[in-house]
Amino acid sequence: MTPKPTAVKKIVSKDELQSPKGMRDLIGNDLLYYQGFFEKAAEIAMYYGFTPIETPILEKESLFARGVGNGTDIVDKEMYTLKTRGGDRLALRPEFTAAVMRAYFEHGMQSRPQPVMLYSHGPLFRHDNPQRGRYRQLYQFNLEILGSKKSIVDATVIKIISLILTEVGIKNQTVIINSIGDKESQTAYKRELLAYYKKHAKTICPECRERLKINPLRVLDCKNPKCAPIKAEAPETIASLSPDSKTHFKEVLEYLSSMNINYTISSTLVRGLDYYSHTVFEIVPEATATDPEPLSVAGGGRYDYLGKILSGKRDIPGMGAAIGVDRVIELADYNKPVPRIVKKPKVFFIQLSFDAKLRSFEIIEILRKAKIPVAQSLTKDSLSAQLGNAEKLGVPYAIILGQKEALEGTVIVRDMDTRSQDTIKLDKLADYLKKIK
Repeated sequence: MTPKPTAVKKIVSKDELQSPKGMRDLIGNDLLYYQGFFEKAAEIAMYYGFTPIETPILEKESLFARGVGNGTDIVDKEMYTLKTRGGDRLALRPEFTAAVMRAYFEHGMQSRPQPVMLYSHGPLFRHDNPQRGRYRQLYQFNLEILGSKKSIVDATVIKIISLILTEVGIKNQTVIINSIGDKESQTAYKRELLAYYKKHAKTICPECRERLKINPLRVLDCKNPKCAPIKAEAPETIASLSPDSKTHFKEVLEYLSSMNINYTISSTLVRGLDYYSHTVFEIVPEATATDPEPLSVAGGGRYDYLGKILSGKRDIPGMGAAIGVDRVIELADYNKPVPRIVKKPKVFFIQLSFDAKLRSFEIIEILRKAKIPVAQSLTKDSLSAQLGNAEKLGVPYAIILGQKEALEGTVIVRDMDTRSQDTIKLDKLADYLKKIK
């Protein structure tokens, strides 16, 4: 009789117990910093008339290939894609705008009063080289206004993005802004840009040579130091703007000035996506001694032609922007807004017997329904251990439930500073605690 083979125990490598490169766990306060930011940003957006939208983390790959554009770093290098068992090609969303525009068409939002104003937030995924301020799973807060060509829409988005940053402590900031104009402007500019870069074809990096064939504007988004001097001397987009584009940009700048928003015009700013037209911008915090070369923390622009690119039907004017929340949270000035769900405990609940444990959830529910934040250590048994936890947390009051109190339907409320205490009936507990707040 052939013996059965001995089962081989699989050895788990150390690498398997680590998060994927460029991604990380958010635990405790690290997660609360994100939740606090999203809550504050959403509150501001809603006061300005935006409504929430949440799109799937997975979308059809073609949505981003068409919307974001071939020749962009996101599509060519950074998208996480997969093929389902049914043969569908999907991608983890690398940005919000194309997905929001898809939802706009799918749910017939063009029949609503225009413009439609939407905000969203959550994780995005880009297979980028992890470094300062860059993660492969990143978090953004996003605004979109769809259905209006008015310049005040551009100014509204920039204003709210700037306001959100100010409210979370990033008070010293500059808007870097440019206009790449409408189709007429871009056609004229691309012709001039091509002529200029052809003179430097042997000097620029291979990627820029390829970008010139696909979309010449992408060369201005190159980060290769080799191309920096050439880019610095490139023709300015503003010189090629059509009359309508000049008027639009002039109005946007006038709105920003009227709102006392600091801005600087950068003739080489084009952003990294194909769908932009007219206004493009980034927001950069003030340089400091600890951060002499700050990264941009927000950016966006107008995308009047994205609707037709995706639907094949008609243009839907739009303006959008996103805040890179990871970068904001890493700034020294970030003031860490606390989410509403987080309340500093007012009381520490202590139980001292099995009978007391049986009634513990009844006590905690009384406090929860009265909106009185509570801390507890139900796994502890001794009075000293639980009082020790209460002191470490700096909680002002302790509620003590022993066997006698459990039978009588009472608790002892102890002032942790004075050590004075009162015996309170359970039906009077909430009112008693509210009076001593």
